[in-house]
Amino acid sequence: MFCENFLQTRQLYRTASLLALITIGYNVLEGVVSVSLGAADETLSLFGFGLDSFVEVISGLGIWHMLQRQQRGAAEQRDEFEKRALQITGGSFYLLAAGLVVSASLSLWSSHRPLTTLWGIVVAAVSILSMWLLIHQKTKVGRALQSPAILADAACTRTCLQLSVALLAASIGYELTGIGSLDAFGSLIIAALSLREGREALLQAKGFACSCAGTCDAPR
Repeated sequence: MFCENFLQTRQLYRTASLLALITIGYNVLEGVVSVSLGAADETLSLFGFGLDSFVEVISGLGIWHMLQRQQRGAAEQRDEFEKRALQITGGSFYLLAAGLVVSASLSLWSSHRPLTTLWGIVVAAVSILSMWLLIHQKTKVGRALQSPAILADAACTRTCLQLSVALLAASIGYELTGIGSLDAFGSLIIAALSLREGREALLQAKGFACSCAGTCDAPR
């Protein structure tokens, strides 16, 4: 029985590690596609969405590293690599949010209009489906392992889903109405979510337990 449980636990951690690697790979691809298309179509919300994906890669590397430690029987407390990854992630999200606010303000001031937001619709739709599948699988593995860290990662993936919904709403809104300010407003929503992610990453680096929904508990 012990051997069976041990093998099952190892398999679950391998699955969790694979999901982390898939998340990293997907965010890299999504970032490249979104930044390229956003720049070509002058779509600020899609461009900002792509930059957010690149920041998520740094966070994903910290998660993957944590899973490798836990698979070897280490405690769930973060090591220096994971803390540094969270600090870099938090700072990057703050810089991204600031850049998007400035860019959106200039866009509104100049009444800028994207060439098209059709690619924003496509990217957002694919991302929503992908994030939903990842959330489902991460939650399933986290519950099986009774791992708060994996369940917290699944909860944080919901923020990526929210970002995708914001991009989708802004992109569809522009295509239906032609109102250029909707693209800027979409980027401001992405900035607000990035700011929240940055705050939570920095608090997590200090030992706080954050739910990725705006609430954090003090370290024990």
